[in-house]
Amino acid sequence: MAKQADNKAIPDDVSDDVPDDIVAMSFEAAMTELETIVQNLEGGQVDLDASIALYSRGALLKRHCEAKLNAASEQVEKIVADGNGQAQKTEPADIQ
Repeated sequence: MAKQADNKAIPDDVSDDVPDDIVAMSFEAAMTELETIVQNLEGGQVDLDASIALYSRGALLKRHCEAKLNAASEQVEKIVADGNGQAQKTEPADIQ
C-alpha cells in the first residue's frame, strides 16, 4: 500500500498504510464512502467476512478524513483587525 508522492496534505506517517485510491480521495468523497460503509454495517445485511473488510476500509477512510481535517485546520488563518474594523494582518488560528 503506497502513498501518493505529490499529496502534501496528508502527513507521511498517515498515508504510508493507506491505499492509493483512498489517498487520492477528497475529504467529501471519503466521507461519502465512509457514510455508505456505516449504513451497510448498521443495516446488518452484510456477511461476516464482508463486514470485516468494510470495517477495515472504514477505519482507513476515517484516518484519511482526520488527516485532511488536520491539514485544513493548519491552513486556517484568522484576520486581525484594527480599531476601525479594517483587516491589518493574518496570523495562524489557534484551533484546539
